[in-house]
Amino acid sequence: MRILAMGPLWRGSNAGGLFRALSREGCMIEIVDEFYFISLQTTKKPVKIIDRIIRPLQVREYNDAIIKKISAFQPQVVFVYKGMFVLPDTLHFAKKNNCHLVLFYPDVSLTAHGANIPNCLPLYDEIFTTKTFGIKDMSSKYGINNTFFIPHGFDPEIHRPLKISNEDFSIFGCDVSFIGTWSAKKEKFLSFLKEHVPEINLKIWGGQWDRATAQILKKSIEGKPVIGDLYAMAIQCSKINLGILSEKVSGSSSGDLITSRTFHIPGASGFMLHERNEESTLYYNENEEAGFFDGPEELVAKVKYYLSNDAKREEIRLGGYKRAVAGHSLDARARVILNELKRIK
Repeated sequence: MRILAMGPLWRGSNAGGLFRALSREGCMIEIVDEFYFISLQTTKKPVKIIDRIIRPLQVREYNDAIIKKISAFQPQVVFVYKGMFVLPDTLHFAKKNNCHLVLFYPDVSLTAHGANIPNCLPLYDEIFTTKTFGIKDMSSKYGINNTFFIPHGFDPEIHRPLKISNEDFSIFGCDVSFIGTWSAKKEKFLSFLKEHVPEINLKIWGGQWDRATAQILKKSIEGKPVIGDLYAMAIQCSKINLGILSEKVSGSSSGDLITSRTFHIPGASGFMLHERNEESTLYYNENEEAGFFDGPEELVAKVKYYLSNDAKREEIRLGGYKRAVAGHSLDARARVILNELKRIK
């Protein structure tokens, strides 16, 4: 199958990992990386102002590059990961060139990332969503029913056991870590944990944690994200890796039930303590392959328990790693996607 894919390729991106998995499954792949065209990493205010002014020109150039690649590569499938900057006229061009249009949507809300995503939804032949409630949201809000649920997976090139030096451990080693973007709910859970177990070495990695107001967390916030190999290293160096889920946001009917970390942490051979719900417990056996908690009080109790039971924690860590390797890699997800596309085509 010849696939033209759109999405970022930076080391550790979920999009790049899935594209490489599709390649390992035998597909011919060409990629148009939005990061080559659209400036998304600027931090200084004057540059951000300039970015906003020129953004429409960057988006147009990005879409022109997609159109040129369709003409040159002649793909059977145009595979869009998230698609924040893909325009409807680009998809119309792909359809005129007999391309099968596929969207892989990894986020909670369909409306939180601008107008292009909802405007393009009706044009896709298939939509894969990593949220079970995403199927209901697309149907109720947009009348779209050509949707399929597929969970995230871990990237075996990134999320894998690493050799950890003493220097690495001095930087990343801790009792408990949370790796992810700030939200009010996550701050509430982590501050409650630190208040009730003040002696723990807690590290918080990720973006937007400058928004946190809880003083008790200030020394735990590392002030930057960890990506790629450093992400896997941070997971391995933490005795307990927390899976605290994002809350409901505008444009969605639910908060997260599982997320990419649900599979990254065990895939990188880390011990995972995950928020319990009807979906998260489907993937790992509780107290055998992962720990689970419901609410901040149980989070505190489980952290205390697992920090004082090294042997049990190690047993669960190994069980979770084996479970992830057996069925939760991006290669396994790529096979599901390709089987669905072959059935339809």
